[in-house]
Amino acid sequence: MLRTIRSQSMRMASASSRRMLSSAASTSMLRQTLKAPSMTAQVTRPTVMTFKPVLLSRGYADVVEVPPMAESLTEGTLTAFEKDIGDFVEADEEIATIETDKIDVAVNAPFAGTITEFLVKPDDTVTVGQPLLKIERGEGSSSGGSKPPKEKKEEKTEEKEEPAPKEESAPAPKKEEAPKKEESAPAPKKEEKKPAPKEEKKTDATEGLGGFRKEERVKMNRMRLRIAERLKESQNTAASLTTFNEVDMSSLMEMRKLYKDEMLKKTGTKLGFMGAFSKAAALAMRDVPAVNAAIEGPNGGDTIVYRDYVDISVAVATPKGLVTPVVRNVDQLDVMGIEKAIHDLGVKARDNKITLEDMAGGTFTISNGGVFGSLFGTPIINMPQTAVLGLHGVKDRAVVVDGQVVSRPMMYLALTYDHRVLDGREAVVFLRTIKELIEDPRKMLLM
Repeated sequence: MLRTIRSQSMRMASASSRRMLSSAASTSMLRQTLKAPSMTAQVTRPTVMTFKPVLLSRGYADVVEVPPMAESLTEGTLTAFEKDIGDFVEADEEIATIETDKIDVAVNAPFAGTITEFLVKPDDTVTVGQPLLKIERGEGSSSGGSKPPKEKKEEKTEEKEEPAPKEESAPAPKKEEAPKKEESAPAPKKEEKKPAPKEEKKTDATEGLGGFRKEERVKMNRMRLRIAERLKESQNTAASLTTFNEVDMSSLMEMRKLYKDEMLKKTGTKLGFMGAFSKAAALAMRDVPAVNAAIEGPNGGDTIVYRDYVDISVAVATPKGLVTPVVRNVDQLDVMGIEKAIHDLGVKARDNKITLEDMAGGTFTISNGGVFGSLFGTPIINMPQTAVLGLHGVKDRAVVVDGQVVSRPMMYLALTYDHRVLDGREAVVFLRTIKELIEDPRKMLLM
């Protein structure tokens, strides 16, 4: 009896245990099914994250900003981009030009890479630190950015052309026409970019009694606008007055004729007139220091600053306007040293390589309009300077020398000065001293 009871109880226990195992298995399966959506979500999330490394593997485009230009310059006008989108540029290669009030600033690539995007357009006003364009870092040749895709296309066409001979020779020329169309497609795109900068010009054409006539309106560049502003500032601020004299150039021209070849061979610089006039002006300032002074202070100025050095601004004409690079310490240089400095600055100005440091300062200005054939004129003061000396053309004229009428090469001199600083007597004495030193250059050795 007891045995039967024990066997029955064991059977019941085994059955219950089996039920528990089956229920546990079912619950585990249920949990797995419930967890399945979350697992799929976990699987799809890494696929989204892997998209970023793919972009990084292709390269990251860095933003190139407008570089610092100078302490006094904070903005300019983007003249043009020297490269196109997709072009490869080397490190320190010029990629854009910004026109400022005084000079043109070149923007160079900070690293090698491929241009991916322009963030501004030509003729837009840009400020220091403003994003200019994007460059994708990378190494390669200047043509590497555009040639690879074309090579791939050529390879594909070659692969397609292989089965052609098996069938017929007729479709072969049709497939050869496709690359010709692709090669001719980029040509008009390059031509469309060239006329873009000419949008500033506006022409009005009219036809009347005088025939076909037209008017063209061109926006003034920043340098021309700045020159106009400074000239009006000079006229509105300074009490300008001009005094004149004439100088006999016989002695200076004779000295130049005797020594120009020797000086050119020895120094590599031509002997001209500017060196002698600059030296004569620096020596004349010893007797009239007010010519080298300037007014400073509020409300038009209440303080006169006298200087013990002479930095002469030399007016140089460039295609974009008049610039005035400065020859430093003229009072300490000889005539040939001044000529060399003027020549070097003139070359830099005409090659558009002049810097702000070359034009900063200046205590006196000399403008030589005689190189263009000017006979007579009144120069305008370069503020905040006090005076400007104008040189003009050399013409043979009849003059009286020792009671006789003779022909001599003569030049008119004009000195425009600020009457607030310089009195008439001082201005006349200064100009007369220059005249005497030029008519007898040997006096320069005695002063």
